[in-house]
Amino acid sequence: MKRTLTLLLALLVLTSAYSQRRVQRETPTKPQTSGEFTGGLGLSWFDGKPYYLLNISPEIAFGKIGIGLDVNLRIGVNDGKIRSEDWNEFYDFLRAIRYVRYGLKGDPFYARLGALDYARLGHGTIVYYYKNNASYDDRKVGLEFDVDFGKFGFESVFSDLKRVGVFGLRGYVRPLKFTPAGGIPIIGNLEFGATYATDFDKDAIAHYDTVSRKIVRDWDRPDIFGFDIGLPIIKSKIFGWDVYFDYMKFVNYGSGIAYGTNLEFRGLGVLNIGAKIERRNFGDQFLPSYFNYFHEVERFNLRDTVNATSKLQALRKAKKTSGTYGELFITILGQLQIVGSYQQLDATPESGTLHLDLQMPQVLPTIVFDAGYDRRNIKNFGDVFRLDERSLLYAEIGYKPVKYIVVSMLYQWTFKPVRTDNGTKYEVQKRVEPRVSFVFPFGKK
Repeated sequence: MKRTLTLLLALLVLTSAYSQRRVQRETPTKPQTSGEFTGGLGLSWFDGKPYYLLNISPEIAFGKIGIGLDVNLRIGVNDGKIRSEDWNEFYDFLRAIRYVRYGLKGDPFYARLGALDYARLGHGTIVYYYKNNASYDDRKVGLEFDVDFGKFGFESVFSDLKRVGVFGLRGYVRPLKFTPAGGIPIIGNLEFGATYATDFDKDAIAHYDTVSRKIVRDWDRPDIFGFDIGLPIIKSKIFGWDVYFDYMKFVNYGSGIAYGTNLEFRGLGVLNIGAKIERRNFGDQFLPSYFNYFHEVERFNLRDTVNATSKLQALRKAKKTSGTYGELFITILGQLQIVGSYQQLDATPESGTLHLDLQMPQVLPTIVFDAGYDRRNIKNFGDVFRLDERSLLYAEIGYKPVKYIVVSMLYQWTFKPVRTDNGTKYEVQKRVEPRVSFVFPFGKK
């Protein structure tokens, strides 16, 4: 009987993962705006020990407020005891709140506490699509806080409220708004901004010393200052068009500039199209969008007993170059959404960086499909879709036999942090899970 029950629970993986997918795959162009209650039972293993899993994970979005919880109780199959490691410190209780937010990025007032999925500052030349979680097993509680007073404002991001980590702050002013010229079309919205960002994590200054063959932490911290100018040319309910120029400088390293334009078409909820094209020119010892979706893994990764890779080492070795960045998003009927971006440096063949998102939750009544893919240091076209230490992948395809049940298969390629005395080693973590999820939506889409 016990064996039969265990097998049934293994098949019925009724965890919070479906709910988490909806939030984690929430993209910058389509945030979560409705509610869901997801929960159930499952089976999980830690260090070879099986645990029954009881999960409650509601998501609530009403007005400008959004809340997502992720409460898991793991009970030992053999001893019937709750796994103490999940609830042995106050920070564990904070992590049970996946996120709490007010407003959306770009609103006059925006705040988000918890998991940061697409944090960015300004035009994204310093902080862009930053994620504070390398994987579900390495969750952190971070903060985004933005206020726009009309004439001036600020944006901020802090990656981890428990341990010091990535911090970024951008202030901006629209000087003509203080004068009668502020009412002049186009020029009245001229904006000047200044950004500061850094990483206070101790591993942000770590590197492998080839002479002593030890890991040392004595390099200059990656402190970055940036100055930007932005000018909205068209700003209406249907069309948006702006141009901008950014200058960025690492305090003890190199500098770079970027200039580009954003275009947006909003077709009354039927078809939305957005495009961004940017030209980049960098000096020696400079990397663009330093704090991005790979940063938590790139910062410092222990390869073996002492050898390691460090993002700061890559920064110090970077050569003068230029390149192009492009981004495109398409949304059809508020359901099918495609987001893609790509960067390529002119003189560096292995510099391609790709980001893809595809969501089609209700395009077909009974089919659910969701996928996300990121890859760095792409060498050529044949290297685009290889899965290795330069890749992140999430894909789930599901079928709805009835309205509130989703039977699906998940495949995830991510990284698992392994803590050691010398630092953190990130190992590739592959996850394949069959699922049966109960999802009860509420609220208006």
